[in-house]
Amino acid sequence: MSVKGRIHSFESCGTVDGPGIRFIVFMQGCLMRCQYCHNRDTWDLHGGREVSVEEIMKEAVTYRHFMNASGGGVTASGGEAMLQPEFVRDFFRAAKAEGIHTCLDTNGYVRKHTEVIDEVLDNTDLVMLDLKQLDDSIHHELVGVPNKRVLDFARYLHQRGQKTWIRYVVVPGYTDDERSAHLLGEFIRDMDNIEKIELLPYHQLGVHKWEALGFDYPLAGVKPPSKETMESIKSILANYGHHVMY
Repeated sequence: MSVKGRIHSFESCGTVDGPGIRFIVFMQGCLMRCQYCHNRDTWDLHGGREVSVEEIMKEAVTYRHFMNASGGGVTASGGEAMLQPEFVRDFFRAAKAEGIHTCLDTNGYVRKHTEVIDEVLDNTDLVMLDLKQLDDSIHHELVGVPNKRVLDFARYLHQRGQKTWIRYVVVPGYTDDERSAHLLGEFIRDMDNIEKIELLPYHQLGVHKWEALGFDYPLAGVKPPSKETMESIKSILANYGHHVMY
């Protein structure tokens, strides 16, 4: 029997967390404290429910036709999936044994020099890595932790030649300026393992979760970025040699 994992929920036909139609498992627990988090209820390391890989796979394989026909597969998301690497490793091994594409959606706040991390990556077809902010002081203010582990993990993915998509959330006042875009572009300029950059405009869809849990939403009153801002950041990043979309 494989190890058990603690999950928040799963989505059977997701279309935004990797290519094609995907079965997405949202793992419970996260060490970042993103001010704009739209899954505030996943932070608690002891929340959610415990499941086995067998239970998840029994559900996932029922959607295999739709996933395979669309070029999709399974995604481990969160919370933060890499807080439970043994479970993700076994989940991905089981998926690949069924011929199903695997995608790891991570904030990269992990240690790279452990055997289990390599075992996860060995069974991962695509990594979607969130790079929140390259300026460490702003990163710490925005998400509550330094960015060193994240940047080290990004470098490690490049070293491995791991197929990667970068996700960058455009948050007014924190990541929507030209300097921040240039810092990101310079950091990933020579990373030939990166297939594309996905720009994600900040939104307020998770506010109700903060309120339901009795917390004040930190970015109350902050509006989504304008199309002009998104186009400006896209143009800057594209000049560093990567495909950029939003």
